Amino acid sequence: MALDMEQLRKMFYEECRENLEVLEGVLLKLDPSDDDLEPINTIFRAAHSIKGGAATFNLFDISEFTHSVEAYLDLVRNEEIKLSVEAIDVLLESVDCIMNMLEGHESGKAVDSNLQESVSKKLEALLGDNAEPSSGSADKADQASEETNSADSSSFTWHITFVPHPEMFFSGNDPLRILREVKELDDKSNITANLEKLPNINEIEGELCYLSWQASVSNAVSEEQIREIFEWVEDECDLTLEKLTDQQEDTPPTSAEKESSPPVEVEASTVEETAKTKPKDNEKKAPASAPAAAATKAEPSVSSIRVDIDKVDGLINLVGELVITQSMLAEIGNDFTIDKLEKLKSGLDQLLQNSKDLQENVLNIRMLPMSFAFSRFPRLVRDLCGRLEKKVDLQIQGENTELDKTVLERIVDPLVHLVRNGIDHGIEIPQIRLENGKSEEGTIQLNAYHQGGSIVIEIEDDGAGIDCDKLWNKALEKGVVAADTRRDEMSEKQVLGLIFAPGFSTAEEVTDVSGRGVGMDVVKRNIEELGGHIEVESELGKGSKFTISLPLTLAILDGQLVKVGGEVYVIPLLTIVESIQIDMECVKFASGGVELYRLREENIPILRLQDELKMGDSGPLEERILCFVEAAGNRVGLLLDELLDQQQVVIKSLESNYSKVQGLSGATILGDGSVSLILDIQGLITGFLSRNADVGRNGRAA
Repeated sequence: MALDMEQLRKMFYEECRENLEVLEGVLLKLDPSDDDLEPINTIFRAAHSIKGGAATFNLFDISEFTHSVEAYLDLVRNEEIKLSVEAIDVLLESVDCIMNMLEGHESGKAVDSNLQESVSKKLEALLGDNAEPSSGSADKADQASEETNSADSSSFTWHITFVPHPEMFFSGNDPLRILREVKELDDKSNITANLEKLPNINEIEGELCYLSWQASVSNAVSEEQIREIFEWVEDECDLTLEKLTDQQEDTPPTSAEKESSPPVEVEASTVEETAKTKPKDNEKKAPASAPAAAATKAEPSVSSIRVDIDKVDGLINLVGELVITQSMLAEIGNDFTIDKLEKLKSGLDQLLQNSKDLQENVLNIRMLPMSFAFSRFPRLVRDLCGRLEKKVDLQIQGENTELDKTVLERIVDPLVHLVRNGIDHGIEIPQIRLENGKSEEGTIQLNAYHQGGSIVIEIEDDGAGIDCDKLWNKALEKGVVAADTRRDEMSEKQVLGLIFAPGFSTAEEVTDVSGRGVGMDVVKRNIEELGGHIEVESELGKGSKFTISLPLTLAILDGQLVKVGGEVYVIPLLTIVESIQIDMECVKFASGGVELYRLREENIPILRLQDELKMGDSGPLEERILCFVEAAGNRVGLLLDELLDQQQVVIKSLESNYSKVQGLSGATILGDGSVSLILDIQGLITGFLSRNADVGRNGRAA
């Protein structure tokens, strides 16, 4: 079995990120006044895993840096020093530093050496006189050994026999790293390699471990410390730990021991060289020999996703069903007669159902919970509150709501902008909140939930809210609206929408958090590129609420095929409210000649799709169809020639294959091989209402 070191290294990168998430998550919840040591033990284990894995792949900068983090946590969990708020800040910075180093190794980019040096100095200051990682534990070991010596009549030495299983390298574990840690416990320890099972050079398999080791360690080290080093490989080795008195150490070897190949005593450096020995005629490499350069070379970024085994089992079952159906259809086709027509139709129906089920299950694999995005915000809120001297309670709901991985990755940055703005612009400082009769601690709520075939994400704060008058004056000052525009010509909703204008900001001064006029327009653009939309609601003195609606996936949508001007278009089914045959008695006219349709006591603007897409004159309304669509709370009636079938369509990007076209969100290939364009309903409605502001007020015409 060939050992793919690059694959193992990628697995380490992924597991290292998971451990860093554990570190950050637990640190953010840590209360220095709490005496519960279990959280400390949790993050200690995470740091220990990172250190060990990094050393395995020769990422010594990460392993040595994490060693200092582990050393401090070891002192805390042994109750030799008290955890402080300042220490938590340093440990959080350490997480950032490790992540920076990890990304450097993964992509080949330069590591921020200033950050590493700064955090290292802070860690050294935390450790103080206890800078030696195992000093705290060693002191306890000294105490334990003194007690042992007082009970025993003679002193002793720990004798370790470490026999790795041949396949240990397959799991990414490295005996060399473990031996280094033994040497760190006691720099006077003697480590010997046993070459008894080493075959002839032409029989060596580069992926297998043939060596075993014996070590003698001072009784100043505790049994717990020794076993802790080997606990990560206890299922992949045979380990013996014995106490040998001075007399036992002098006992001559037995005849059986003499007959066997004698152990060879080596220094730690020799152990490393022995582990690295490889046959020249064999190009396979064992983990210990992987050069550091291989870990740091630039590689293309490979996106990966972890899939629940139940989802994989479901796919395998569906593939089995497809194979059965295919076999049945093949048998019918081999000797087809007209009397088998019904059986053929049944088989095709089964094939269609299997295909739909397979499609649904494959798309489900790409679905990830919103917690992947929401998990970063506790740290963000904590850091911003410290810099802005504010108090904020972050409340998260709906973190298990699932969203397509591609959409999830692209929505993170807009969410970060909105949360930052909520803290900077929305939440007041404690003193002002108290003066206004509020609690000194503000609240920001993140909520996600499914609505139809979309996901809705809400970001709400109980801060100062948005002053529409101030917003309007700033918009006039910056030329966002024309100087001759009257305030009463725009609804409150339209005024609030001005915050998404490029270069617009109401901040009184520029800070490193906000005020440069960059952000909210990018937020809106990124969301609309995903086929979604964003709304804002606000009440002065009470707070603001941003609501984002996004499609669950960018790959497939349920569509309604329609014909307009001889062309076939696709309308996303979820945007359609209803379709009717036009009754000319219900057609009204607003100022400017805008056509309205009276539907159940409501006047809805008519959008002539053929005119909007510049495909020529759409002609009279008689005997035509109105398809009422809605997006972002606004509703219009699309003028169509004909309604066709409903079907699922695979979305192909126009922007990447051609260029961005106003009013179109993509294209698809129909069953007959023709290309059909997918309408961007949100973009069409926004453009139409912006040109007809009077009928677009509050999204409806009255």
